[in-house]
Amino acid sequence: MIKVFINGLSGKMGSSIADIATQQNDLNLIHDKNIKNADVLIDFSRPSSTLNILEDCLEHNIPMVIGTTGFNQDELSIIKEASKKIPILLAFNMSKGIFIIKKSIQDFLESNNNKLNCTIEEVHHTEKVDSPSGTALELKKVIEIADIANNILSLNIESKRVEGVFGIHKVIFSSDSDYIEFKHEALSRKVFAEGAIEISKLISSKSPKMYDLEDFFNAE
Repeated sequence: MIKVFINGLSGKMGSSIADIATQQNDLNLIHDKNIKNADVLIDFSRPSSTLNILEDCLEHNIPMVIGTTGFNQDELSIIKEASKKIPILLAFNMSKGIFIIKKSIQDFLESNNNKLNCTIEEVHHTEKVDSPSGTALELKKVIEIADIANNILSLNIESKRVEGVFGIHKVIFSSDSDYIEFKHEALSRKVFAEGAIEISKLISSKSPKMYDLEDFFNAE
C-alpha cells in the first residue's frame, strides 16, 4: 500500500487526483497535514507552495511528483538541486497523449528533409496563470532538439485562454506545399490525474534524480 499526500488538495487538479486515488486498492490517501508518513507527494499547487513543501520532503526523504507550472529559473534550480537527494518528477503535462505526441514529433523531424515553418497553438481555461503553457514550452524544446538538420525555418507559440477548455495543443508544420498537424486535446482533468497517480506508484522505488515522463512511460 502506497501512502500518498496531495499538496494542493483543495484545487481542481488536487480534487481530481483525490477522487481517482480513493478508488485505487493499492493507494492510501493521507488526509492530515503530517506528510512524514507519506511514501510519495503529488504537487499541483503554486510555485511558492511547492518550494515550501519541498523542504519537508527533503527532511523526510519523500519522493515528489510535481505538476505545478509557472516556476522561474531560480525556482527550477532549487528543485533540480533537491533531486540530488530525493527522486523528483517535474512535468507540466502528465497525460500519455502528450508523451506520444512528443515521440511522434521527434520521429517526424528525424525523417524530415523539407524546410518548414512551425507553429505551436495552445488553448487553456481562463484561470490558467502561465502563458504560454509549460507543455507548449516543452514541445518547443522537443522540436529544437530534434531538428538536427535545421529544417525548421521559424518556430512560434500562440496562446489562447477560453472558458471551459482543459487543454488543447497543436503543433503545425507547414510550407507552400505541405501542412502537417499533431494535436492533443484533454477532455477532462482526469487524464492528467491518472498520469500523476500512475507515476506516483513507480517513483517511490526510484533513486534520487530529476526524472521526466520518458523514465516512466517508456518503461511500460
